[in-house]
Order: sequence, then C-alpha cells, then structure tokens
Amino acid sequence: MMIPQSANRSIRKKRNINLILNSSPIIQQQPPKNSTDDGLSQRLTDLEFGLEFRLDLKSEDLIPLKELGAGNGGTVSQVMHVTTKTVMAKKIIHIDVNPNVRKQIHRELQILHDCNSRYIVSFYGAFITDSDISMCMEFMDVGSLDGIYKKNGPVPLGILGKITLAVLEGLNYLYESHRIIHRDVKPSNILVNSKGQIKICDFGVSGQLINSIADTFVGTSNYMSPERIQGASYSVRSDVWSVGITLMELALGRFPFPPDGSQLTVLELLQHIVNEPAPTLPAGEFPEDFRDLVGKCLIKDVNTRPSPNELLKHPYVKASAEAQVDVEAWAKCIKR
Repeated sequence: MMIPQSANRSIRKKRNINLILNSSPIIQQQPPKNSTDDGLSQRLTDLEFGLEFRLDLKSEDLIPLKELGAGNGGTVSQVMHVTTKTVMAKKIIHIDVNPNVRKQIHRELQILHDCNSRYIVSFYGAFITDSDISMCMEFMDVGSLDGIYKKNGPVPLGILGKITLAVLEGLNYLYESHRIIHRDVKPSNILVNSKGQIKICDFGVSGQLINSIADTFVGTSNYMSPERIQGASYSVRSDVWSVGITLMELALGRFPFPPDGSQLTVLELLQHIVNEPAPTLPAGEFPEDFRDLVGKCLIKDVNTRPSPNELLKHPYVKASAEAQVDVEAWAKCIKR
C-alpha cells in the first residue's frame, strides 16, 4: 500500500517536533574541482528531508565545538550549525574511489534519511569536501554505553531493561521497515541523551564502509556471532548474538569472554567464541527472566536463535516496556 507523501511528511514532523530549524532547502554539497565523485554529490543533494530537516549543510556553516572521538577510518566531533544553532555530531569519513563503494555510500545515506524511529539516531544531512564525506547526525549528549559503564560501573537493572527494549525495537525497525541488518551492535554504538532517550547508531555507513566487521576481522570481533566467524551469511539473528554479548557486558561491567576475565588474542577469542559454550550470567545475581533472554540471544545455532521481533515478545522485554523507570534522572546523574 502506498502512503501519501503528505502522510510521510506529517510523520517526520511529529518525530522532529523538538527541533526548531529555520533554514533553507535540502543538503548542499561543494564538490571540488576535477572531482571524481561519480555524481554522488548530486545524489546527496537530491535527498529530501521533512521540513525541520531542510538544512543547508556546508563546512563553513559548522562551528567545531570539541572532538568526540576517532575510530577505524573516521573522526567524530561536536559542531554547531550557525544558521539554526543546532548542535550536531559530525562524522568525517574518507571516501574510497571505488565506484561500488560510492554506490554503497549513496544507498546507506538514503537509508539514514528514510529512518523514522525514536530508537534510531536522527540523520541531518551530508556534504562532500575533497575526498571526505561529512555526515551530520543528532548529538547524544550523555554519550555511549561503552563510556558510561566504564566510568560508572555495571548498568542498573531497571536501566538495562529500557536499553534492551530500545535496542531490540531499533533493530526490529531497521529490519522490518528497511530490511537492514545493523552488523555492528556493541555498547559504543548505543547512545544516550539527557532526556533519557536511548538510540542506536552506526548501522549503514560507518558500520559497513570503513573496513566493517561485517567484511573483515578488524576492530569489533569481540561481538561477532559464531556463524559469522565461520564465514556464514550475516542475518538479523547475528545481530541478536551481539545484543546478548552487549547486555552481558553492561550487566557485569566487563566484557564476558572468557568467563575468568583473562586476556585473549584476537585469534584465541574467535576460537573461543566458536568452540566453547556461550557465556552465561551468574545464577542468583540477576533476574531469571533477564538471564533467560540473554541465554536466548546467545544460542549458538543461528537457526534456533530468535529474531529481534521474536524477542520483543519475551516476558522480560514486555515487563521492561511497562516498568516505570526514570531513565532521564539516571542519564542526568551520570552526565555530571
């Protein structure tokens, strides 16, 4: 069934009601002379956003505020858009000259543009300078769960429930609405803001284009599912394995492999994930329904491991959805 364009615009406006932006039409790019961007700049320009997202993004209109981090092939900084005074997170990624990679960039930016979920970090737009692409996204001011638990210790159980719900809802939305598999679920890709909102990021562009773990064994092999390590096709259930490892890490306040906490080389870790039993949460220290959910995430046989949609029906997730937890108060407390 086709949804009228006016309805789509209405939906986007509702989601972005807290953004007050006065700016001019859509993304603008400034491709360098003699650029070999294969028409990518024009395709980026053609992406249209809801009214509140119609940003004229140019490098000179973004004031750098501070660096937020650097990863495998890109850097992230906090910037302010001069015209609208909107604070954003800007990620700079080097563009491979390979035409296939450029097509992938375009496809994934279109996905970012199309996403409309309270559990997904909003995408404001992108522009190209020289051989780099700059993507501007919603700034989540409390930071990633990776940084949060390493600074504050294990995440409280009530908050863990809301994190579980948000991550599964976000993954389910990506898959059911766009047939997108995240491929890089981990604590550093789950962000929190001071309103208590929990959102996932880094699916698509950063998850797949910068030597992503979906294609190489560099960087985040810790969270890879056994079937992926063995070379099988990636499925949405592979994301579920990563969710299980992530939830264990947040609950324990440490990475769960191996159980004794000793250090493993990358090769040893991969062999451990494939050949050893999946880790389990200690009995008696966590609610049984939470232990059961994590156990289902970490079923080694991908064919019997549940999907995000199936896990949303799990008693622990349903109870977490109904639980009265002040995530905003927690977020503001840890931000100090």
